[in-house]
Amino acid sequence: MSVANQIMWNRLISIVEEQAQALVRTAFSTSVREAGDLSAGVYDVQGRMLAQAVTGTPGHVNAMADAVAHFIREIGIDTMVEGDVYVTNDPWMGTGHLHDITVFTPAFHRGKHVGFFGCTAHVVDVGGRGFGADGNNIYEEGLQIPIMRMVDDGKVDRTLMAMIRVNTREPDQLIGDLFALAACNEIGRRRLTEMLGEYGLADLETISAFILDASEKATRARIAALPQTKATARMQIDGFSKPIDLVTTVSVEGEEIHCDWTGTSGVDPKGINVPLVYTKAYACYALKCTVAPDIPNNAGSLAPFRITAPEGAIVNAVRPAPVALRHVIGHLIPDTVFGALDQILPATVPAEGAGALCNFQVSLRPTRAGGRRSEVLTFNSGGAGARPTLDGLNATAFPSGVMTMPVEATEHAGPVIIWRKELRPDSGGAGTFRGGLGQYMEVGARAGHEFDFSAMFDRVDHPARGRAGGAAGAATEVVLSDGQRLPGKGKSMVAEGKTVRLAFPGGGGYGPAADRDPAAVIRDLRLGYISRAAARDDYGLSDAQIAEALS
Repeated sequence: MSVANQIMWNRLISIVEEQAQALVRTAFSTSVREAGDLSAGVYDVQGRMLAQAVTGTPGHVNAMADAVAHFIREIGIDTMVEGDVYVTNDPWMGTGHLHDITVFTPAFHRGKHVGFFGCTAHVVDVGGRGFGADGNNIYEEGLQIPIMRMVDDGKVDRTLMAMIRVNTREPDQLIGDLFALAACNEIGRRRLTEMLGEYGLADLETISAFILDASEKATRARIAALPQTKATARMQIDGFSKPIDLVTTVSVEGEEIHCDWTGTSGVDPKGINVPLVYTKAYACYALKCTVAPDIPNNAGSLAPFRITAPEGAIVNAVRPAPVALRHVIGHLIPDTVFGALDQILPATVPAEGAGALCNFQVSLRPTRAGGRRSEVLTFNSGGAGARPTLDGLNATAFPSGVMTMPVEATEHAGPVIIWRKELRPDSGGAGTFRGGLGQYMEVGARAGHEFDFSAMFDRVDHPARGRAGGAAGAATEVVLSDGQRLPGKGKSMVAEGKTVRLAFPGGGGYGPAADRDPAAVIRDLRLGYISRAAARDDYGLSDAQIAEALS
């Protein structure tokens, strides 16, 4: 029976991956189609996550793991019927901010309710001030959709669709994404029905018990083998108008790990605050990557991790705090957790990396006849931190896992021009293993347009720190083409003809640079990852060695 259960478990993982790929193929927003900023999963009738798609982000899928309980409570499980689809973008019941739309669909088999399929996607606009940190409360950040029926017994709520259309700058994209979310859940539901019929099952109860029990036992066994101790880590980051202190204490307690955020800075007046559900998502991700990376992610494998934070901390913001850029701080949570884990499990976790995605949104306006208004969101990344035995990955979005958007897709989305996009030499922190490189980027508008540039960056004043003697990575830079420096967060107006020049941060190095293999230094020099000066000053190559390497 266990072999059959394992086969069905793998089948469920395959189903949710097909579900996610269906969303990628049908979504309207480039953030989904090109960057993969989404999640998909299947849940039992009690709302426990059984499997997640490989495609997607930890912030979405781990936050969504807690969301089904809210849908069950608000909708009422006794009222659910085949043909229903439910929706919300509530930051505290979904995935942390209004720009993520979460959709759940109850799955029925032969008239019996057997579970749920859920998915989330980041949409380009939900009205309000637009995507950025400038809001002073949740009411300024866009349209709020409470948990409700989007489709009731097969009938689309046209009033809801009309309300959404009139409150967003990109109504066609948003409505298209909503139907794409519903369609991908429908793909999952159909495949589940086929699987249950093929194996002669009436429901998911047997396979659910097998998955959750096996995953939880395996994770608890890994934790029990760890040193029974605790450690505290601190990391200071840019914040909006003043630095933010992230403080966490990780305690290994028998078969469980407790991650507490007491000591962290309080809620910020601007939209960089993080609902606890999102803090939990990324803290669990860091713990699981370190302790049990090979155990599938589900409610069972997440159960031994307990995440707490004082109410009112920036990582446990409550309504009506502004939370639009909750990812900028949320993506730095794993680096803080790794700082504590490094004290418990030396030579295991990477150095600090860029962490936060290097996203920006461009709101374009015509300055003459023939132009068009447009909202263009781009996903970009800095360098990842070096690992105990490997260099950091260049221009890689860790921990979010989303893809950097191609220039062609960005320019297709609106009258925007990407004048430059290339790796940033010398941005990776020096070390025995070098930090990953960041990128250079320059963005402007086509003739006849001006734009608002909404910055969503960190690591401007607090670059990624190295570990075990490694050097820090390069800091973020945001500069107008006329030399004026722009803030790392917030909206700035860019006049027609001007561009924004960006330098994205690099990851920290690991270990002393003096211990780096000279062959690796020469390789980096030849590839253009480091300059002659860095090869000489950071790694000790002689002028003769440099000349020979470049000859």
